[in-house]
Amino acid sequence: MSIILLLLYSLFLGIVHGITPDEHTWPITFSYAIGTFSVKKGFFVGFLFSLAFAIQRAIASELVYLAIFSFNLFSIFNYELYIIIGIVMFFAGAYVLKLNRIFHIEFLPSSWIGKKHHHDIEKEDDEVTPIKPYMALVHGFIAGWGFGAFALILYTVIVPKMPNVYIAFLPGLLFGIGTMLVQVLFGGLFGKWIRKVNIPESEGIKLASRTAGMSLIGGGGVFILGGLFGILFPKIASLYITSPINVHNLHHLGLPFVMVMVAVVVIGFGSMYINIRRVKKKYNL
Repeated sequence: MSIILLLLYSLFLGIVHGITPDEHTWPITFSYAIGTFSVKKGFFVGFLFSLAFAIQRAIASELVYLAIFSFNLFSIFNYELYIIIGIVMFFAGAYVLKLNRIFHIEFLPSSWIGKKHHHDIEKEDDEVTPIKPYMALVHGFIAGWGFGAFALILYTVIVPKMPNVYIAFLPGLLFGIGTMLVQVLFGGLFGKWIRKVNIPESEGIKLASRTAGMSLIGGGGVFILGGLFGILFPKIASLYITSPINVHNLHHLGLPFVMVMVAVVVIGFGSMYINIRRVKKKYNL
């Protein structure tokens, strides 16, 4: 292939990467986009996450070309990365849900903290901290260090064919831009979907943030457990089931696919269902 075709192929790989249910993108984009309770902000979250992701891939491509890292290092580091992503997700969710106040209520008796203070805390217990879109930037940069089939093609086939160090970053950057195009769209769709819930907007914003917080905490737990499992039982973690769907991330169903399904479908949509029922019960809707 010519250099132009290789770069276009990098962009195409990024688009496919963004479409298929990948453990490094979907759970995080879903959690942050849901928390915005807005189509526009959902687009913005998808953009910020994938912007940082694209920058990371550009840096990684350059490092691979300069042979600072070998592609084997990325592969070995993948399970450890799950743990790092999980920890960041957990603390982001804790920030949104204000878990420090929950612990404060549970472990400090009212006689210690004063009746008025105790009443104020209980009154605020239903409140959450609105999710900050820029938090997705941190996640995007960390998640970009994940390693999979797409990264293998990018770092071992395309990047080494770049003619010089000055453009070695372009395959990673275009791959990230391809992912960005899709993740921005998904972010907006997630934001639009949460807006269609038939509840008062003031409660909707709280519901969205609460769901995002629960998704981040639960998804963070999934990533941490998945990383630990991969480190302790690498042979079992590498097993997969082959499906008849000949699409990457849907053809070989293994640990990454399970993590996506649990984090997004079970925890993400599950917490959404619980919070919607909670609000509807509150307003007798």
